[in-house]
Amino acid sequence: MKKIIPIVIMLISISSFAQDRGKMKERIKAQKIAFITEKLDLTSNEAEKFWPIYNAFEASIENIKSKDLRAVKMEMHNGEDVSDKRANELLEKLMKAEKDMHDAKLKLVKDLKKVIPAKKIILLKATEDQFNRVLLQRLREMREKRSKRN
Repeated sequence: MKKIIPIVIMLISISSFAQDRGKMKERIKAQKIAFITEKLDLTSNEAEKFWPIYNAFEASIENIKSKDLRAVKMEMHNGEDVSDKRANELLEKLMKAEKDMHDAKLKLVKDLKKVIPAKKIILLKATEDQFNRVLLQRLREMREKRSKRN
């Protein structure tokens, strides 16, 4: 019985962490939607057409990163222990994933051209970069606050 209690506590804390992480992702996504909508000054008609295209693009990129890139990058970090043959295989997988992401970006632009002006598509990239900078700054500030408390 004494051994079960720590295991249960650990499982509850892991579950709580996973839920917190999921909530954090959802909050970030909501903030990103608001940020992009405001910066691009999307009309309601544009937003209605823009978000399904953009969300499909992001899902595609996330799928490539989680399915293809994550495993390759993890194995690449052990580069000294990899044979030349395996290194070539990893390089091929890496290049395919990079090409798939590039193709997804090209498809995004092509699809967005049908629903928003080119000027807003150009502004989208700058807006995404700006959002990422703001997000990273907020994360740094949160870490600093946490480290000062401890």
